[in-house]
Amino acid sequence: MLRGVLGKTFRLAGYTIQYGCIAHCVFEYVGGVVMCSGPSMEPTIQNADIVFAENLSRHFYGIQRGDIVIAKSPSDPKSNICKRVIGLEGDKMLTSSSSSFFKSHSYVPTGHVWLEGDNLQNSTDSRYYGPIPYGLIRGRIFFKIWPLSDFGFLRDSPNGHRFSDD
Repeated sequence: MLRGVLGKTFRLAGYTIQYGCIAHCVFEYVGGVVMCSGPSMEPTIQNADIVFAENLSRHFYGIQRGDIVIAKSPSDPKSNICKRVIGLEGDKMLTSSSSSFFKSHSYVPTGHVWLEGDNLQNSTDSRYYGPIPYGLIRGRIFFKIWPLSDFGFLRDSPNGHRFSDD
Protein backbone atom coordinates (compact mmCIF):
# COMPACT_ATOMS: atom_id res chain seq x y z
CA MET A 1 0.00 0.00 0.00
CA LEU A 2 2.73 2.48 0.99
CA ARG A 3 4.66 1.49 -2.11
CA GLY A 4 1.65 2.29 -4.33
CA VAL A 5 1.12 5.71 -2.69
CA LEU A 6 4.81 6.57 -3.02
CA GLY A 7 4.79 5.46 -6.65
CA LYS A 8 1.78 7.67 -7.46
CA THR A 9 3.32 10.60 -5.56
CA PHE A 10 6.62 10.35 -7.46
CA ARG A 11 4.79 10.02 -10.80
CA LEU A 12 2.72 13.09 -9.99
CA ALA A 13 5.86 15.02 -8.98
CA GLY A 14 7.57 13.91 -12.20
CA TYR A 15 4.65 15.07 -14.37
CA THR A 16 4.48 18.36 -12.47
CA ILE A 17 8.18 19.01 -13.08
CA GLN A 18 7.89 18.06 -16.77
CA TYR A 19 4.91 20.34 -17.38
CA GLY A 20 6.54 23.10 -15.35
CA CYS A 21 9.64 22.92 -17.57
CA ILE A 22 7.50 22.97 -20.71
CA ALA A 23 5.51 25.97 -19.43
CA HIS A 24 8.74 27.81 -18.53
CA CYS A 25 10.18 27.24 -22.02
CA VAL A 26 6.95 28.39 -23.69
CA PHE A 27 6.74 31.59 -21.62
CA GLU A 28 10.48 32.33 -21.94
CA TYR A 29 11.00 31.57 -25.63
CA VAL A 30 7.62 31.66 -27.37
CA GLY A 31 5.51 34.27 -25.60
CA GLY A 32 2.75 34.94 -23.16
CA VAL A 33 -0.11 37.11 -22.02
CA VAL A 34 0.78 40.49 -20.45
CA MET A 35 -1.33 43.12 -18.70
CA CYS A 36 -0.10 46.65 -19.46
CA SER A 37 -0.44 49.45 -16.93
CA GLY A 38 0.08 53.18 -17.08
CA PRO A 39 -0.76 55.93 -19.56
CA SER A 40 2.45 56.02 -21.63
CA MET A 41 1.11 54.03 -24.61
CA GLU A 42 -2.32 55.67 -24.85
CA PRO A 43 -4.33 55.61 -27.06
CA THR A 44 -2.80 52.44 -28.59
CA ILE A 45 -2.73 50.53 -25.30
CA GLN A 46 -4.84 51.71 -22.37
CA ASN A 47 -4.25 51.04 -18.68
CA ALA A 48 -5.19 47.41 -17.82
CA ASP A 49 -5.31 46.24 -21.46
CA ILE A 50 -4.30 42.62 -21.90
CA VAL A 51 -2.00 41.84 -24.83
CA PHE A 52 -0.01 38.95 -26.25
CA ALA A 53 3.77 39.34 -26.42
CA GLU A 54 5.85 37.00 -28.54
CA ASN A 55 9.49 36.44 -27.58
CA LEU A 56 10.88 34.91 -30.77
CA SER A 57 11.64 38.28 -32.42
CA ARG A 58 14.05 39.32 -29.71
CA HIS A 59 15.96 36.03 -29.97
CA PHE A 60 16.36 36.39 -33.74
CA TYR A 61 16.99 40.16 -33.75
CA GLY A 62 13.67 40.70 -35.50
CA ILE A 63 12.70 43.85 -33.60
CA GLN A 64 11.94 46.66 -36.06
CA ARG A 65 11.22 50.38 -35.90
CA GLY A 66 7.56 50.84 -34.97
CA ASP A 67 7.25 47.62 -32.94
CA ILE A 68 5.79 47.81 -29.44
CA VAL A 69 7.97 45.94 -26.96
CA ILE A 70 8.03 44.86 -23.34
CA ALA A 71 11.42 45.57 -21.78
CA LYS A 72 13.03 45.57 -18.35
CA SER A 73 13.04 49.12 -17.02
CA PRO A 74 16.56 50.56 -17.08
CA SER A 75 15.79 52.54 -13.91
CA ASP A 76 14.04 49.70 -12.01
CA PRO A 77 15.02 46.16 -13.11
CA LYS A 78 12.16 44.65 -11.08
CA SER A 79 9.56 46.26 -13.35
CA ASN A 80 8.79 46.09 -17.06
CA ILE A 81 7.99 48.91 -19.46
CA CYS A 82 5.85 48.90 -22.58
CA LYS A 83 7.12 51.27 -25.30
CA ARG A 84 7.43 51.67 -29.07
CA VAL A 85 10.78 51.19 -30.82
CA ILE A 86 11.60 54.53 -32.46
CA GLY A 87 15.26 53.99 -33.27
CA LEU A 88 17.63 51.10 -33.89
CA GLU A 89 21.40 51.02 -33.55
CA GLY A 90 23.08 53.65 -35.69
CA ASP A 91 19.95 55.84 -36.00
CA LYS A 92 20.26 59.57 -35.32
CA MET A 93 17.65 60.72 -32.81
CA LEU A 94 16.45 64.28 -32.23
CA THR A 95 16.33 64.78 -28.48
CA SER A 96 15.14 67.62 -26.31
CA SER A 97 15.10 68.10 -22.58
CA SER A 98 11.80 68.86 -20.86
CA SER A 99 13.55 71.62 -18.90
CA SER A 100 15.13 73.17 -21.99
CA PHE A 101 14.09 74.50 -25.37
CA PHE A 102 17.31 73.23 -26.94
CA LYS A 103 17.25 70.23 -29.22
CA SER A 104 20.21 68.04 -30.00
CA HIS A 105 21.01 64.89 -31.93
CA SER A 106 22.30 61.66 -30.49
CA TYR A 107 23.06 58.33 -32.10
CA VAL A 108 21.72 55.00 -30.90
CA PRO A 109 24.83 52.95 -30.06
CA THR A 110 25.46 49.40 -31.24
CA GLY A 111 23.36 46.86 -29.36
CA HIS A 112 20.78 49.43 -28.20
CA VAL A 113 17.31 50.68 -29.17
CA TRP A 114 15.49 53.99 -28.63
CA LEU A 115 12.06 53.58 -26.98
CA GLU A 116 9.25 56.12 -26.62
CA GLY A 117 5.65 55.92 -25.47
CA ASP A 118 2.85 56.90 -27.85
CA ASN A 119 1.62 59.39 -25.24
CA LEU A 120 4.65 61.69 -25.45
CA GLN A 121 3.32 64.10 -22.81
CA ASN A 122 3.02 61.33 -20.21
CA SER A 123 5.81 58.85 -20.88
CA THR A 124 9.14 58.22 -19.20
CA ASP A 125 11.24 56.73 -21.96
CA SER A 126 14.54 57.01 -23.85
CA ARG A 127 14.15 60.79 -23.91
CA TYR A 128 14.89 60.59 -20.15
CA TYR A 129 17.09 57.51 -19.69
CA GLY A 130 18.67 57.29 -23.15
CA PRO A 131 18.90 54.27 -25.44
CA ILE A 132 18.44 50.91 -23.75
CA PRO A 133 20.43 47.72 -24.39
CA TYR A 134 18.76 45.26 -26.76
CA GLY A 135 19.18 42.59 -24.07
CA LEU A 136 16.56 44.31 -21.88
CA ILE A 137 13.82 43.60 -24.45
CA ARG A 138 11.59 40.77 -23.24
CA GLY A 139 9.13 40.49 -26.12
CA ARG A 140 7.20 42.18 -28.93
CA ILE A 141 3.53 43.01 -28.47
CA PHE A 142 1.43 42.55 -31.56
CA PHE A 143 -2.05 41.44 -30.49
CA LYS A 144 -4.58 42.91 -28.07
CA ILE A 145 -6.75 40.40 -26.20
CA TRP A 146 -8.72 42.63 -23.82
CA PRO A 147 -10.95 44.61 -23.94
CA LEU A 148 -12.87 42.56 -26.48
CA SER A 149 -13.94 45.73 -28.31
CA ASP A 150 -10.25 46.22 -29.30
CA PHE A 151 -9.51 42.52 -29.92
CA GLY A 152 -7.04 42.11 -32.78
CA PHE A 153 -3.67 43.09 -34.17
CA LEU A 154 -2.14 46.39 -33.10
CA ARG A 155 -1.68 49.07 -35.73
CA ASP A 156 0.96 51.74 -36.32
CA SER A 157 1.63 54.71 -34.09
CA PRO A 158 -1.33 57.12 -33.93
CA ASN A 159 0.80 60.19 -33.27
CA GLY A 160 3.00 60.12 -36.34
CA HIS A 161 6.26 58.97 -34.75
CA ARG A 162 9.14 59.50 -37.11
CA PHE A 163 10.69 56.30 -38.42
CA SER A 164 13.21 57.76 -40.89
CA ASP A 165 16.88 56.91 -41.25
CA ASP A 166 18.03 60.54 -41.47
